[in-house]
Amino acid sequence: MTQAGTAEVPKATLYSYFGSSCAWRVRLGLLLKGMSRIPYEYKAINIVKGEQFTEEFTKLNPLQLVPVLEIDGVKLVDSIAILQYLEEKFPDRRPLLPKDLVQRAHIHQAVYLISANIQPAQNLQILTVIEAKLGSKERLKWAQGIIEKGFTALEQILEKTAGKYCFGDTVTLADVVLVPQVANANRFQVDMALYPTIQRIVEALYELPEVEASMPANQPDAPKS
Repeated sequence: MTQAGTAEVPKATLYSYFGSSCAWRVRLGLLLKGMSRIPYEYKAINIVKGEQFTEEFTKLNPLQLVPVLEIDGVKLVDSIAILQYLEEKFPDRRPLLPKDLVQRAHIHQAVYLISANIQPAQNLQILTVIEAKLGSKERLKWAQGIIEKGFTALEQILEKTAGKYCFGDTVTLADVVLVPQVANANRFQVDMALYPTIQRIVEALYELPEVEASMPANQPDAPKS
């Protein structure tokens, strides 16, 4: 019988899109938790072409969003819920949360600042509506404004907590969600020089092989150059 925290990694299926920041979080979390030892099946869902609206995928996730992870006979459809499940299922596989409750709470605050306040307001669904009503220039300005406001707050937090990474010198869930969000910021031409702590942390994270492997360009559905 397997002891808690050292359970064998089950076979999993990840429904993902290479360019989705939420799916990127999960890919990175899976790699950091050592899931590559038993490779998960990658099923690409092209959200730009509308494949998330098919009847088959809607049965998987009625919200019609990626990612979806099938694991342990269960289906999980929210990136943060997936990351939390992996952390609690495999706490001894490169822990991404400390045991101290106060430290955990501070990390969760940073996670939700990104995942609940920044990313949802500049995701594809919102930006498509903005562009349809106001045009492409307003779409860009909207995304920039949302990210800049959030990063201004996050920079002040991380100035006090950062070591090499967001919270000291150990990778946490905050780092997992930060990497894709900074990529979004670069895509929307946000001036990252305004956020030196965030920029420094992400540069350190990009040195990790798991981050390299999780990048959009390295996914099976990424366009080939």
